[in-house]
Amino acid sequence: MSPEKLALVGGTGPEGLGLAVRFAAAGHAIVIGSRSAERAQEAAAKVKAKVPRAQVEGRLNEEAVEGGEIVLVTIPFAGHRDTLKALAPAIGAKIVIDVVSPLAFGGRQISALAVPEGSAAQQAQALLPQAAVAAAFHHLDAGSLMELEERLEADVLVCGDSPQAKLRTMALAEQIAGVRALDAGPLANSHYLEEFTAVLLSLNKNYRAHTALRIVGIARAGPPRRGSKTAQR
Repeated sequence: MSPEKLALVGGTGPEGLGLAVRFAAAGHAIVIGSRSAERAQEAAAKVKAKVPRAQVEGRLNEEAVEGGEIVLVTIPFAGHRDTLKALAPAIGAKIVIDVVSPLAFGGRQISALAVPEGSAAQQAQALLPQAAVAAAFHHLDAGSLMELEERLEADVLVCGDSPQAKLRTMALAEQIAGVRALDAGPLANSHYLEEFTAVLLSLNKNYRAHTALRIVGIARAGPPRRGSKTAQR
């Protein structure tokens, strides 16, 4: 995969920052977006500290998405609708990777929130009708992403209705050492990915662990071959 310029909306949070570090290490140019230019620049400095050769800068969200070839959405769900609605003109017809999981945190309980459109990724597609939205990266631990010496033994499940967006997202995922990308079907399946994040976070809390997802029984990565039973379903 050729290096690309990646814009991370809300890239100052743990997950966005972890993905920024991994993709910067893989040679991609990174623009970290935030509602605060100061916070964006502070996050860019953290990436630079981890990856001294990184091409990384911090910008306001709108400036970040205008300059990015692929947009990753890593904001809390509470700001998802308003943020994407405001950024729709700047995003236009770009590929958007939604990493958001709608979750509720109450005491020791972590649960999934219902979304009228079905999932955060489907909400993103409704708000960004020109864009090609894929859902991915929900199950990678933010702390593990920050540790570059750690090889992640994990699968990234990718959902989307645009074949191009799905394939480019899968190629990007496999830039992270130890990650295998798998085609998990249409964008409508994204609510399962988002909801399962609550399960992994609950396991992390209960066992003080850093869990990841690994699917067994698939001998190869990439999308199903044309003509296979899976592809025909």
